[in-house]
Amino acid sequence: MKMIVGVIKPFKVDDVKDALTSININGMTISEVKGFGRQKGHKEIYRGAEYETDFVPKVEIRIAVADGQVDEVVQTIMKAAKTGKIGDGKIFILPVEDIIRIRTGEKGNAAI
Repeated sequence: MKMIVGVIKPFKVDDVKDALTSININGMTISEVKGFGRQKGHKEIYRGAEYETDFVPKVEIRIAVADGQVDEVVQTIMKAAKTGKIGDGKIFILPVEDIIRIRTGEKGNAAI
């Protein structure tokens, strides 16, 4: 099993969610996060004053999948989140040792 963590632009969340739902991925966790990469933050105007912020708002999507689903999920996220501009985000693939569904006690792939 793997944990796929996608960090994407906030306005792409619905596109990514809809694309993942279309390939039968029905469970995900979404968090609002801030960070920076190559784009090094951005400038904003607040009450007429311009200031630079080091962190850019992003959304982090976490999805636990069976090993056989990884490529399809990654490709789906990439296609739905891509704008072709700097700051499109990143996808991380992490190993998952085990998953346990609290309600039923199911483990492993059955708990996904």
